[in-house]
Amino acid sequence: METMTTVTEPGPFARELRRWRGARRLSQLDLAIRADTTQRYVSYLEQGRSQPGRTVVLRLAESLGLSLRERNALLLTAGYAPAYQESGWDAPELAPMRSALRSVLDGHMPYPALIVDSRGLLVEANAAFTLFLDGTPPELRREPVNVRRLMLHPDGVARRVINLAEWGRHVTEALRIRAQASPDPELDALIAELDGYLPPTEPGPDYVGFAVPLRLRTEQGELRLITTLMSIATATDVSLAELRLEAFLPADAASAEILRARAQSVPRVTDSHPV
Repeated sequence: METMTTVTEPGPFARELRRWRGARRLSQLDLAIRADTTQRYVSYLEQGRSQPGRTVVLRLAESLGLSLRERNALLLTAGYAPAYQESGWDAPELAPMRSALRSVLDGHMPYPALIVDSRGLLVEANAAFTLFLDGTPPELRREPVNVRRLMLHPDGVARRVINLAEWGRHVTEALRIRAQASPDPELDALIAELDGYLPPTEPGPDYVGFAVPLRLRTEQGELRLITTLMSIATATDVSLAELRLEAFLPADAASAEILRARAQSVPRVTDSHPV
C-alpha cells in the first residue's frame, strides 16, 4: 500500500521572505546571522514549515533593510497588523514635525530647499525654490509636482542646465539606487521616462562618477549648486520615513551672491510651497 505524502506550498510570508533575501543577495546563513537566529530556522520559514512570531518578522525585516512600508507589508503576509502608522503629511499628529521642517526650510534661505516623498513629489519648499520655476510651463507645475520631472523634462529646468548629461544622470542614478533597494513599478517607469530626456554622454578620463554640481543659467549669471540630502532616520511613521529634505548650497562665492540678491525680491514662504 502506497503512502501519500502531502506537500504544503509555502504561504505568502515564506515567498516574500525568500524574495527579499534574494533581492538583498543574502544566503540563508547571512540572514540568520543578521537576525540572530539559525540557518535551519530561516530555511523552515521559507518552506512554510514554521510560523514566525510578530517580533521575529520585525527582526527579519530590519535585518533585510526594509523600509517601514515594506515592513508593514511583510507583517501582513504573516497575518499580523502593521506596526508603523501612515499618517499623511497633513495629519494633526505630525503638526510639530511639519513646523520643525518648515523652520528648516525657511532657515535655509536664501538658498533653495525642498521636501519630497519617495517618488520625488513635492511636499514643501522655501521661497528660493522659485529659482527652478522660472520659465517652466504650467503643466510641470501642476500639483502634485514631480520635482525630478520638473528638473529633467526638456521644457522644464533642463533647458537652463549647462551640464545636463552629467547632472541628469546624477539624479537618475540616485533614483535607480533607491529602486533597487525598494522595488517600485511607478518609480521604475519614472526612471525610464527621465532617462529618455537625457542626452548621451561618454565619461572622460577624469570621470569620478555623476555626483557633480548643478550648473544653472540664470539672468544674473551661472549658478553652481551642490545638493545635500537629509532623511528622518528614526521616524516611526511611514509618511515621515519616506520624506527627503533636499537643500542646495552655493559652490562658489558668485553663486552665493546671486542667491542672496534674488532673496531680496522673493517673499519668504513658511506655510506652503510657492508653486
